[in-house]
Amino acid sequence: MEKRRLPKFRRQEWFRFKRLGEKWRKPRGRDSKLRLRIKGKGSLVTIGYRNPKSLRGLHPSGVAEVLVKSLSDLDKIDATKQAIRIAASVGGRKREQILKRAEELKIRVLNPGVSKNEAGREEKTGS
Repeated sequence: MEKRRLPKFRRQEWFRFKRLGEKWRKPRGRDSKLRLRIKGKGSLVTIGYRNPKSLRGLHPSGVAEVLVKSLSDLDKIDATKQAIRIAASVGGRKREQILKRAEELKIRVLNPGVSKNEAGREEKTGS
């Protein structure tokens, strides 16, 4: 079961002033159109948007994310329910080994990164 797509909850008038940013802040103004939930003014964060407890903390595709730092971590992964994210501290050589082993075990990699093809130029790999 996949998680529901939620609207982008953005701060009131985020588009008007760059200094505000997009990070959510509850609208508290007396005449705030967003607080009054007027159509076309954006979505207000409410409890009704919450996902079921069984889906919370999962990747949007519905699989659990597992952080992998070494090849031995791959043996503990259940490919049907889990996907791996390779740690940022892992270098290029070990990353290639992890990607190759994950492909053998048919484990989904959420951040495959960059690999070199035969010509030597870098090419983005997709998952």
